[in-house]
Amino acid sequence: MTAAFFTRKGDEYVPEPHAHSPWSTDMLHGRLLGGLAAMAIEQAHGDAALHPARLTVDLFRNSPMTPVTVTTTLVRDGRRIRVADALITTAQGVIGRASAVLLKRSEQPDGELPATPAWDERPPSGPPPASEWDPPFDLWRLTEWGEPGPRRVWLRDTRPLVDGVPETPLTRAALAADFASPLSTLGAAGLAFINADYTLTLGRLPAGELIGLESTGHVSADGVATGQCTMHDATGPVGFVAVTALANPSDRMRRR
Repeated sequence: MTAAFFTRKGDEYVPEPHAHSPWSTDMLHGRLLGGLAAMAIEQAHGDAALHPARLTVDLFRNSPMTPVTVTTTLVRDGRRIRVADALITTAQGVIGRASAVLLKRSEQPDGELPATPAWDERPPSGPPPASEWDPPFDLWRLTEWGEPGPRRVWLRDTRPLVDGVPETPLTRAALAADFASPLSTLGAAGLAFINADYTLTLGRLPAGELIGLESTGHVSADGVATGQCTMHDATGPVGFVAVTALANPSDRMRRR
């Protein structure tokens, strides 16, 4: 493992230079903010008896490469459901937020249940091929970007999110879920939309380091898009990601 994206100093997460967005070296990468929110909620409100079934991340403001603070609030703590929120803040103020639903684990119902079939992609056996874009994670592109129909990728994080903090399955899933936006909204001419939010729902936590995403839907009109992906690990489907996005401005740097 190489250097982490953030170093914890008191209540702040201080970004390292490689925590920048693909759009600008002066801007924080949005996928990392979702990962920080998931980590903070899990640390403050996680419980072995509860399953993190839903995480929604709103990314409504870009931020320069400045320290990040994540504060969480317990909204509801019932017998079978726990709801928690998180605010993501920099010197600019609140730049994002997240909400999580944790459900009590119990026995499966009797009888045959609906099931999403496993995809037919085998886990990669070697390093990802070189490409014109060098993402801060391993990326195996299984289909061509401009092809009609479902697009498929395998993802694997190669850097810790926060120095000295082990990455959990929920954090890995939250980081990977951000990629559902470009995967489901990419047009033939390139990245046509920029993400505004994503919602990750998990029937079970992913096992292992590899996360697979398959785009399964896209609808857009008037510069607004929604897309969906199925999330897999090496053994089968684990959940779904739904995203909303705005048409990509021509300068690629316009603030939300």
